[in-house]
Amino acid sequence: MHIILLSGGSGKRLWPLSNEIRSKQFLKVLKNDAGEPESMVQRVFRQLHAAGIDTNVVVAAGRSQEQSLRIQLGSSADLVLEPERRDTFPAIALSCAYLADTKHVPLDEVVVVLPVDVFADLEYFTTLLRMEQAVLNNAAELVLMGIAPDHPSEKFGYILPRAEQNGVYQVRGFVEKPVAVRAEGLLAEGAYWNGGVFAFRLGYLMAITAAQRTDCTFASMLAQYGTLRKISFDYEVVEKAASIAMVPYRGRWKDLGTWNTLASELGAGCLGKGLIAEPTGDNHIINELDIPIVALGTSDLVIVGSPDGILVSDREHSTSLKKHVDSFSAAPRYEEFLWGTARVVDSVPGTVFSGTIGADFRTRRLNIPAGRATGALVDTIANLVWVVVSGIGNLTMDDQESPIQSGTTVAIAKGQAHALVARTDLVVLEVQLPE
Repeated sequence: MHIILLSGGSGKRLWPLSNEIRSKQFLKVLKNDAGEPESMVQRVFRQLHAAGIDTNVVVAAGRSQEQSLRIQLGSSADLVLEPERRDTFPAIALSCAYLADTKHVPLDEVVVVLPVDVFADLEYFTTLLRMEQAVLNNAAELVLMGIAPDHPSEKFGYILPRAEQNGVYQVRGFVEKPVAVRAEGLLAEGAYWNGGVFAFRLGYLMAITAAQRTDCTFASMLAQYGTLRKISFDYEVVEKAASIAMVPYRGRWKDLGTWNTLASELGAGCLGKGLIAEPTGDNHIINELDIPIVALGTSDLVIVGSPDGILVSDREHSTSLKKHVDSFSAAPRYEEFLWGTARVVDSVPGTVFSGTIGADFRTRRLNIPAGRATGALVDTIANLVWVVVSGIGNLTMDDQESPIQSGTTVAIAKGQAHALVARTDLVVLEVQLPE
């Protein structure tokens, strides 16, 4: 079995921690069995390993997520990087072309596709093996996972099962995100949530792709990715499939896409600098800032601080967060790289100095752990001034290497290549001066 993990989206439902670069699956707000922080994507890989199915895993993601994935999964993670976002069908088709053309996977082998940010018990991942077996037994060309609902929900689509044989149901239809009354009726009918998990033989999907284009090689699809139809896998494949079966999963499953649902898994308390005193109900503080957050006498609040902003919300009202912050278009103020992190500590609009619209004058704090190297960097927008706050390292500019230490100041011209190696933990202030 080969697994494709879909690492999609950015979204603002978990603002201010999630942004265009750091999606919710990379936020280290969960805890592993040892009580250590872990992200959703790290949790999924841990569970795949526990289920014994982590040897053939490919992650389909946008290019902007590459560094985050390699930081959290390691440099050897097998990634298929989409040149641009084109929805789930193009992402799955490109990943299948990668398996067939680059990895030389036989067309009769089973592929299982699932989201990378799932939150479920280990049984969810062993259910993938049952899905594989259903495909191998020719129960259907396409096998879905049905999530046994624990309440009527208007947020999810539903699968309508019919005859069952050996734990596998044939599918008679689907219902997309019903109204509340209809959702209650669907539960009474024995319907399952559609969890967005699909299993099929590799050749099945490659044949669907071949019907749309003459060249299905990975190189061709990657080069012409922008021409692929922007459509979901459900609309392009599931709704048109002639033969569909479903394998049920009856364990815990949650969509941790809002602060309300995520907070229910965190437990009351603080992550980061903060204090909750004299509470009258469950409260949650998640603070990435260097300054503390204090909540006194509060009830059922989610308080989140990051370089991108501060959120103070009632848990229930946090579900409507996205529509209120969609208008925030500022670039992310915190980024993670293989070499370390960069955080904007000050930003002044270019109009303050030039009187015309232009790039901002920004100051960033760069943190480079000992032994890390930035590789060649080039800023094509601004001149830079680096001030070493602490630590020692080696800076290379114009093929000339020189030592740097606390107090060293360096001017770097726009377009000038530079690279830094940290001999100890390094903290550098970077001032960006647009021309």
